[in-house]
Amino acid sequence: MLSTEETHEIDLEIKKFPYKQSACLEALAIVQHHRGYVSNEALKAVAQYLEMSETELDGIGTFYNLIYRKPVGENVIRICDSVSCWILGYEKIKAKIKNELGIDLGQTTPDNRFTLLPTQCLGTCDHAPALMIGDDLHRDLDENNVVQILKSYQEKRVVKDTIDG
Repeated sequence: MLSTEETHEIDLEIKKFPYKQSACLEALAIVQHHRGYVSNEALKAVAQYLEMSETELDGIGTFYNLIYRKPVGENVIRICDSVSCWILGYEKIKAKIKNELGIDLGQTTPDNRFTLLPTQCLGTCDHAPALMIGDDLHRDLDENNVVQILKSYQEKRVVKDTIDG
């Protein structure tokens, strides 16, 4: 079932399109924003709300790598595995992240802070290798600066925990 807030936000998006089904990607993003990912139950609710089949909506949701159909960590690391990044050090960066966080591609840290996912081109080939953490793009990576980047996100959590606690 969709929350009142979710349906309100989805309705605002529907108004932007000639057919409510056209707002399906935005609707999935809204649900994900509120819940962290799009569960099967949420997908079904959105499909019903937009008068679409679940299969059709799932096909759209799974096509886009920014819609998460499984739970993810607080910080989703999307490491670019395009040709430019591969040539300029993707394997070393991936290995360093795996070593620092103790996870492989598709996994989430036990504390639920990080999920590591591969992604196609981030559009910054002239500054490869690159990755994104949430909405933050990090370019010109090497084994040293990627460790500092990870630590900065770990520190953000510590500060947030201190403030909340």
